Amino acid sequence: MLQKDGFFRKRDDGLFNKSSSTLPAPAVNTAANAAPLSTDAARAEVRLDERKEAKLVVGPEIKIKGVEISDCDTLVVEGRIEATLDSRVLEITSHGVFQGTIAVDQAEIHGRFEGELTVRKQLVIHATGKVSGKIRYAKIKVEEGAELSGQIEVMDKAQMDKAQSASVSLTRRVGNAA
Repeated sequence: MLQKDGFFRKRDDGLFNKSSSTLPAPAVNTAANAAPLSTDAARAEVRLDERKEAKLVVGPEIKIKGVEISDCDTLVVEGRIEATLDSRVLEITSHGVFQGTIAVDQAEIHGRFEGELTVRKQLVIHATGKVSGKIRYAKIKVEEGAELSGQIEVMDKAQMDKAQSASVSLTRRVGNAA
């Protein structure tokens, strides 16, 4: 049996009364409002302010195969991905699986990773995490119960700088190709 509340509430019960609605005040025409943004720099500044974090969530039961993911600030893997990724942050949830090549600043792994993983700042492998392949990192935190196997190496300062510059050039190359 449906109850009359929330979305099922009647419109005549006063919640949607037109007389109580407020209209926005008209804009006052001042010199600042009247001056159009005509320069490219002003438009670029507005675009930078509007940019939000580019976040991609691959939900449970979703499978993605054979892609290159770029211009993604944060990738959250709840499903399964076979791909190449260059990003800032990677999170693999407890049921998530990533196979492929990754270069990120930070990674948190609760699920499974197989492939080549380069973490420029910190790699965190939680108790439910399983990581195998070629793993390079600047800092690592491994919880008890986590599994780590393969070729594992700590990146020194020169390698971190090289990985960072490779990331920047990959982003520029992909951005210029469009």
